[in-house]
Amino acid sequence: MGYLKGKSTLMIYDRHPNLQNKWNKAFWARGCYVATIGNVTEEAIKKYITEQLEETKKEDSEEPLFSGGQ
Repeated sequence: MGYLKGKSTLMIYDRHPNLQNKWNKAFWARGCYVATIGNVTEEAIKKYITEQLEETKKEDSEEPLFSGGQ
């Protein structure tokens, strides 16, 4: 999954170079979610999305680990 995220980010930046400066952090979220259609419920998907939103808000409120240019 990490390989696909990395390669797709490079492809997006190659096609849309103006996006490179918009992201202070990683382009994609850290985690991933994989399940077969038969093993996932609507509730599981909603729960996952809610948890990801909460994690993103938490990360966005934290101080950056690297502040370039100092």
